[in-house]
Amino acid sequence: MTWEEVRRLFPNKYIQVEILKSHPEGNKEVVEEVAIKRIIKDPQEATYTLIRSKGNTLVYHTSNEKFELEVRTRPGLRGVI
Repeated sequence: MTWEEVRRLFPNKYIQVEILKSHPEGNKEVVEEVAIKRIIKDPQEATYTLIRSKGNTLVYHTSNEKFELEVRTRPGLRGVI
């Protein structure tokens, strides 16, 4: 399901999703397709769930027009010496 479809079906909601398809654009990862895992009504529960998310599962709010994630690199880390 595209992010636009999710926003139309679930306006102003926190959604736990699994990212199915995305692509990089500069320093951002733009999410194209997601699978809905569940709707979260309570903002505190949404935060709790997001903090414990792993892999391609995230919590995002449908008030955001685009589903973009900032890609951060750690320039000082090069591995174990």
